[in-house]
Amino acid sequence: MAVLSMVFSAIILFGSCKKNGETSPATLSGSTLSDSTSYASTSTSTVYNISLDGLKSDGGYAYKIGYPLPQNGDSNTSPSVSTLRLFENGVELGPAHSVHQDIRDYGKGRFSHWGTTLYFSASDNTNPATNGRKYTYTMGGTPTTSGTGTTTTGTTGTLTTTGVSNALMGYAMVNGTTTGGAGGQTVTVSTLADLKTAVSGSTPKIIYVSGHILGSGDVPIYVSSNKSIIGKPGAIIEGVSLYIFTVSNIIIQNITFRNYVTDAAVMMKFATHHVWVDHCDFATDRNHGWTYWGKDMSITRASDYITVSWSRFHDTNLSFLISGGIAGNEEDIGHLHVTLHHNFWYNVSEREPDMNYGSVHVFNNYHLNNGGYSLGARAGGNVRTDNEYFSGCAKPLTTNLAGDPPGYFSGVTTNIYSNCGANDITTSISSWVPGYSYSAVLDPAANVPSIIQKGSGAILTN
Repeated sequence: MAVLSMVFSAIILFGSCKKNGETSPATLSGSTLSDSTSYASTSTSTVYNISLDGLKSDGGYAYKIGYPLPQNGDSNTSPSVSTLRLFENGVELGPAHSVHQDIRDYGKGRFSHWGTTLYFSASDNTNPATNGRKYTYTMGGTPTTSGTGTTTTGTTGTLTTTGVSNALMGYAMVNGTTTGGAGGQTVTVSTLADLKTAVSGSTPKIIYVSGHILGSGDVPIYVSSNKSIIGKPGAIIEGVSLYIFTVSNIIIQNITFRNYVTDAAVMMKFATHHVWVDHCDFATDRNHGWTYWGKDMSITRASDYITVSWSRFHDTNLSFLISGGIAGNEEDIGHLHVTLHHNFWYNVSEREPDMNYGSVHVFNNYHLNNGGYSLGARAGGNVRTDNEYFSGCAKPLTTNLAGDPPGYFSGVTTNIYSNCGANDITTSISSWVPGYSYSAVLDPAANVPSIIQKGSGAILTN
């Protein structure tokens, strides 16, 4: 974050402003924010302590503090202007700019700097005044955006008309981050030829897909670095495979993918890194045999630092592959860091995903009525599961696959297995966990079906 001078100016009260139908309150007395640096930030911005004196409940999981800040926050006319970043014991909370009712209803670190008041929730929805944690903030820099829009919610899975902006979680934000085409030219495409042209070249670009783009089933489109591909409401890419080879910094959101014959609908290969696939829908059918359709998604050949979130995978046989083959693919060792969270697999035969060699974190995914195995771990790879929900699945977790060398699972007791067959794990349970923090966005396993059915998939409608 760039260093900005902290100028304490006159406070403008937004007494008549509203966010989601709510009147912004006047500044509360007795609540202050310290202007002394508390400790060294990981960025170059000054870190300020938040005094919790005068903290008041705002209903549900939300709490509010009124105080003078060096900058005013969001308002009706500028709903995402605030540059405030909020931290709990040094771990960043979010999403910022959240609708106040979502902070009350869902919490999990959501916050809003609205006018001169901070509305926020703890990472685990406890009372910030009594949970013993330190809350700090920084100011300055540019508000996080994707195209021209910003997010207002995270865990509920809702989108604005320009996609999710600041809900990135997992490996796509490790060892760098993933911003796609942010800051680049914005174009809208509605034909196959225009899409091919738009994704070429490494210059940052935000590409909106409009309508139904139809290929012949085996059409490859090579995506270059620094691109955001965002579907407008109802956008469909059919009979096309997006090849993401030897590139980086790609975001794909709100696209419905259908009927891809070759390789995979989205295929990452040859050391591709930092890709985020979010709020998409993948499906073919289960009537053409196991070898007819390509995979929904494939991540292979030393690709790395990838997050797939809030997407649906359904009505297919072989869904999701991480590393294609064991012998001769030892280059994958030390790579294939992948996070899969808040996705929905249903009516799938197997591979949700199947993995060789990698380090894969799956949490809060919903697996429903799947006929073979759901998650497979091979070739010494590690799979961490957190609060997954399996219902009607024949074999949720397995390391016993066609005589291949097994991998390892950790976190298996955090999951719910409802009306499922037994796991088939032949190795000792691992203690492996990913190196990033994710507790702020981890939902209880029991809540996963309702959250995922409501919020996953290509859900933009306006």
